[in-house]
Amino acid sequence: MTAPDSSRMYDGRPVADRRAQRRAQFLAAGLELFGESGYQDNSITALCRAAGLARSQFYEHFHNREELLLAVFDMIQEEARQAVAEAVDLTEPGDSVGWAQAAVRAYAESLGRDPRRARISQIEIVGVSERVEQHRIDQREAWMTFFADQCTRTLGPDFVPPGGYRAAATGFVGALNALVHQWSTGDSRLDLAAVTEVLTRFLTSLTTVSE
Repeated sequence: MTAPDSSRMYDGRPVADRRAQRRAQFLAAGLELFGESGYQDNSITALCRAAGLARSQFYEHFHNREELLLAVFDMIQEEARQAVAEAVDLTEPGDSVGWAQAAVRAYAESLGRDPRRARISQIEIVGVSERVEQHRIDQREAWMTFFADQCTRTLGPDFVPPGGYRAAATGFVGALNALVHQWSTGDSRLDLAAVTEVLTRFLTSLTTVSE
């Protein structure tokens, strides 16, 4: 896939803008199809049909279907991190309870409000191939780093959670994903308030500095 000259124009628009738009259309198609009926049950032909674009245009952006899955997964994760960061920025430094509540709710709403995002992030991405599995692990590492950065910003550089950042982040992210996924599937026993309350208490227990 060779990138075109970004200064060229086509039909009155920069080529780079048109490419970005087509890529966004494929990402939207991947979110829709992978998130609603699964990765394995959707072909490149189906993805092109959903995007309203040609097969040749698909290969301008992605080598194969797996590469699109990874791009959709990364988009979901990055948008979730952005939502959490924006929510946390509105809290007061040192307010561990307010920070925890804002972070949890932002993450839950980013993934859980759209069941397709939760399904791709927690079901469709698992076990596809060694490459995809490694990518999923790399994203988990990115969340651990993000968790540590946000703790440091709110609680100061000297704060270390019980068990250290790796153990604390692994435990919390696991609980976070399990509850958000359960809520996103429409489990009548859970609502956003309940999910937020449980996870806020969990995160607060890890980030409250003992006197």
